[in-house]
Amino acid sequence: MFNPSSMTTLPTVRLNKRMSELGLCSRREADDWIEKGWVHVNGRVALMGMQVSAADNIEVMKEASKLQDTRVTVLLHKPMGYVSAQAEDGHTPAIQLVQARNRWSQDLSPVRFTHGHLRGLAPAGRLDIDSVGLLVLTQDGRIAKQLIGEDSQIEKEYLVRVHYGETQAPAQHMTPPRALEMLRFGLSLDGKPLKPALVQWQNPDQLRFVLSEGKKRQIRRMCEQVGLKVVGLKRIRMGQVTLGQLPVGQWRYLGAKEHF
Repeated sequence: MFNPSSMTTLPTVRLNKRMSELGLCSRREADDWIEKGWVHVNGRVALMGMQVSAADNIEVMKEASKLQDTRVTVLLHKPMGYVSAQAEDGHTPAIQLVQARNRWSQDLSPVRFTHGHLRGLAPAGRLDIDSVGLLVLTQDGRIAKQLIGEDSQIEKEYLVRVHYGETQAPAQHMTPPRALEMLRFGLSLDGKPLKPALVQWQNPDQLRFVLSEGKKRQIRRMCEQVGLKVVGLKRIRMGQVTLGQLPVGQWRYLGAKEHF
């Protein structure tokens, strides 16, 4: 005899979260598309806040795809003294450098700069005010999720100048081998163990870090735990995209064939 209670019920989540998990867009974009009627679930126009399961069929209208195709991603060589996001303590946000006059003359992208490209342009992975290098700003929620989403595995590479303790002697000569081992694996921040990292000496005063996570001031705090003081930090790569020869304070568009 059939027993309805024996049926398995699939877990549900909000539609915007499910769309983000599927890599269709960010949650914010999903809400915008749902509001515009551009999302259908099982053949019907979706409702804001509705719950869906893995068995539900989600369809995005062509209007959303066309809008997504017009969104840009900018690569900026952030100088020291600029903050990544909103202005704070009188310091200038890095987005103010994204102007026509600061576009790199060797940018090969055919995209023509317009002020519309600044709307919704947000950093995907911050750099501290006293750090420099590759800063990615994007209008595309898919890229933001790829770089800074909870499940992101994208590598970030940094060159880090350090001192050991108060001495001015070359840090490599003064730093105990155990300290380097701990930087690679064994440290915790905010009560949680850090993922393994690639850490190696580039020269007697500079380390190369490759991380697959990005906690606030992570490298500086890691170094402090093993007696190292960071005196310079530069991000040179995110995923497959490198800073390259991009001059300080200038920017370019992410190329159509470039992928993180």
